[in-house]
Amino acid sequence: MACARVPLDEQHVTESGPLGKERTLPALHPDRKEERCFVPYKPPPEDGSPADVEEFLEHARFIAEDLEWLLALPHDKFWCQVVFDESLLRCLDSYLQLAPRGLDLCTLPLSPAVADVQRTIHKAVFLTFLRMATHKESKENFITPSVFGEIIYNNFVFDIPKIMDLCVLFGKGNSQLLHKMIENIFTQQPAYYSDLEETVPTVLQVFDTILEKCGLRCEGATAMEPMKLSAQKQPTAMRMNLEELADLVLYLCDSTTTIHAFLDIFPAACSSFHSHGFLSRLPPFYEAAVPDLEKAIRKRNFDDKSLQEDLWKRMSHSCRKMVETTHLLLHHTCLQPILEGRENMQTFAEELLQYFTSFLPEKRFLVDYDDQFPISDDISLLQQALPVIDETRTLYLLEGVESAWDATGRRRPQTEGASSSPANHGAAAACSDGFGSPEVKESRGERLEGAEAKMAAPQKGDNGAMCPVSGPELESLLSCIRDLLPDLGEGFLLACLQEYDYNSELVINNILEDRLAPSLEKLDRNMPRPVKEDLPGVLNNRSNVFDDDEFDVFRRNQVDMSRVWKGRRKGESAREMLDDKQHIAEQRARYMTYETVVDEVAVEPGASADADPYDLDYDDEYDDTYDMNQVGANDLDGDSLLSRRPFTVPQVLRKGTKPGEEEQEDDEDEDVSQNPVNRDQFVQDPALLRERAEAKRAAMQQRRGFRPERPSNVVGRPKGQGQTTETFLDRRKKEANKSRVSNHNRRSMADRKRNKGMIPS
Repeated sequence: MACARVPLDEQHVTESGPLGKERTLPALHPDRKEERCFVPYKPPPEDGSPADVEEFLEHARFIAEDLEWLLALPHDKFWCQVVFDESLLRCLDSYLQLAPRGLDLCTLPLSPAVADVQRTIHKAVFLTFLRMATHKESKENFITPSVFGEIIYNNFVFDIPKIMDLCVLFGKGNSQLLHKMIENIFTQQPAYYSDLEETVPTVLQVFDTILEKCGLRCEGATAMEPMKLSAQKQPTAMRMNLEELADLVLYLCDSTTTIHAFLDIFPAACSSFHSHGFLSRLPPFYEAAVPDLEKAIRKRNFDDKSLQEDLWKRMSHSCRKMVETTHLLLHHTCLQPILEGRENMQTFAEELLQYFTSFLPEKRFLVDYDDQFPISDDISLLQQALPVIDETRTLYLLEGVESAWDATGRRRPQTEGASSSPANHGAAAACSDGFGSPEVKESRGERLEGAEAKMAAPQKGDNGAMCPVSGPELESLLSCIRDLLPDLGEGFLLACLQEYDYNSELVINNILEDRLAPSLEKLDRNMPRPVKEDLPGVLNNRSNVFDDDEFDVFRRNQVDMSRVWKGRRKGESAREMLDDKQHIAEQRARYMTYETVVDEVAVEPGASADADPYDLDYDDEYDDTYDMNQVGANDLDGDSLLSRRPFTVPQVLRKGTKPGEEEQEDDEDEDVSQNPVNRDQFVQDPALLRERAEAKRAAMQQRRGFRPERPSNVVGRPKGQGQTTETFLDRRKKEANKSRVSNHNRRSMADRKRNKGMIPS
């Protein structure tokens, strides 16, 4: 029995031998392996015939039962089976090589029973590899890390191709678990890093092989090699067999998908790919091979249209993965160190800008990359992290990107909101669940949805027709066609261009080969260009608050021009305006009414009934005489207290005033009593008023014990004579509090605005 808390590689067990005699063996020993034959894996049948399906199901059930039995073994038995059973490793390797990938499952006619057993095997294989990558299952069941690394490396339990296949097969939904699993493998056995360095040149050889099969040459190390004379006779993508073309596209799709999945799950491998110049080899390959292969898939005649659709889907997927792989390498090797604030940030920024500059000649690749990952966003991040980036260089890059869009004849997608995905332009922008460009989908009769429908929908031109190109571009296309076919009318050519998405080459080719669409065959080939319709008047539909007024020149034929002038009226001056007293004459009648004063009003007999009783009984002398006196306020009412102290209003009944206000009122009363002349003064001397206010303020501060603040002196004595303690303290106080001033830090903030492009330089 295995001992607890002892590594498996140091454990020994006692078992009965073949003759019944007990013997002691190491826990990892070939004699402890169970005799069980693991059958290799076979993929699901493509035709789906009942006999093949039944054979696959029976074969798959054997594999599923064997793997479930293996996973149920204890720790020591499991590792004995892994290390010493060669049939197990052959079974697992066959699954990694032959198991259908994500795109393959879409083309296989899987029945419910086949799909169910395939999922069972898929899960069992993943759990088996996961257990084989774990050196410590519990506190009792574990292997020494160094011994674990030697076991998996020497017995070829894992290698770089297997790890890549694991990423592409099980990466979807298990990326975090796979990352920990692969990281543990590389940590316990660093020799895998050297194997990875040796594997990258083999991966680069994939691109050279594809270019060689297509009869192309890449711009790189192989471009300096002399070309063989026989190389000119090699078949190209347009001349090779359809089977070879299909194998080539499948090879490219599988390679690019595997590389992207591996780098996405294990970013530490990006440094190895980067050190071997992967970024300098991928864009030229993309620019050379992708258009040639796309043209072959689109132009060649396929007997099986489903094969053509599948190849186009895989080609689109490959282009997208190559662009995403480039972005992964740039992000983890150049941009991520800058965002993390590592040392030598300027070096990483320079390297990133250098790669962007190298992309400029590869216009097709540059446009597809900018479509998925806008270069302007990366440059904006660089400018935020490093404000010292040369603006001239960044502007040159951005202008180069715009020039690439113009050179390819494509327009940037107009996305709405952050959730909008990039529109599919060509093969590189096709997503994994909706492959193919809009042109190919329209030719297959599929309906465009989402962003594809937005970008494929043409726009209205000036004449009301649907036209996705501008006026000068349309004239250029017509001129190009009429130079070759001058006898055709412009109206017929416009209809042909609209039918074939404004592709002049395709229009000329179909006209010369007499392969026009049925709708175009019915048209008159001398049909003239339709007359441009006049746009409705804007003034007839406008609406304004000044409509139908006396100056509405759009609806009135005559306007009183005497009331319209520009600038000051002629003959009018400031003196004439001031001398004009017409307004006084207009108000003279109103003021004349105030000159009538009647001292006595004679009341005739008999008019008292209608007179106002208030006017008859009012006596002004009564108010002036008695209303200002306090009647009975100082009368004695029998209380001796009033005789000793004058009558005052109680404190509770007084209006709420502050003591300071009472003192200020008392001081004002005293000043008024001392200077009785001030009562009659209408405007006093402001200097005298300020002097009095300053005297009052000083007296009040003296009563309250206020101590004025000492004036600040930051200038101090001349240089070389020393400074006093007060000057030193004042300077330190100014330095500490100068951030409260509104104009602080102006230079740095202005530089920051200029770097962001807010201020033209």
